[in-house]
Amino acid sequence: MKKDDEYQNVNKMGNMLWGAVLIVLGIIFGLNALDICDIDIFFDGWWTLFLIIPALIGLCSENEKTGNLVMLFIGVFLLLGCQDLVSFEIIWKLMFPVILVIIGLSMIFKDSFANKITKEVSKINRNSTKNNEYCATFGGQKLDFSNEKFSGCTLNSVFGGIECDLSNSKIEEDCVINACSVFGGMNIYLPKDVNVKVLSTPIFGGVSNKTRNRSDNKNTVYIKATCIFGGVEIK
Repeated sequence: MKKDDEYQNVNKMGNMLWGAVLIVLGIIFGLNALDICDIDIFFDGWWTLFLIIPALIGLCSENEKTGNLVMLFIGVFLLLGCQDLVSFEIIWKLMFPVILVIIGLSMIFKDSFANKITKEVSKINRNSTKNNEYCATFGGQKLDFSNEKFSGCTLNSVFGGIECDLSNSKIEEDCVINACSVFGGMNIYLPKDVNVKVLSTPIFGGVSNKTRNRSDNKNTVYIKATCIFGGVEIK
């Protein structure tokens, strides 16, 4: 299926990039061992590569860029500080403001270049007459919609957790679940006779979608998720 192929291509790209990194490291270590060259990979600030390399690979292989951009900025500035090109005093002063700017720009441009899913989510939210809201703050909440007609909801978890069970609910039309997880977590269980499409804004967090779409499913559940140091898992 198209969505499965997209995920496979993303995973393939990530694996290829990580494989290339390991090959380069292997060649460098081999050449050093044979005294063909002397490449010092333990330069001042070498440990920042554990931030920079994963961020660069994530930018190339993942759809969501915000978290990787923030991690890349932190890694590069720390490397410049270790190389005495920028003072750490300036780095600490600028780090938080620049991170806020990166996140803000990401959110603005993500909405500006709206794709098909974004437009569909906005349309359903705009036309929705009933959208129940549930919140878990410093605690947990379990929601069970068994044998109920479900037409969408809003879930907010702040330092808390939400378990939303829709596996036996009645979904008779396309609907949206607006999910926001801040230092929290969510588990959303969906019936097998619906398709799932995700629109996410992860900031040091993410969405894990373990469902499979089928061509014979009539209705679609759109998950619009914002994850800030939190996560949403769809099953």
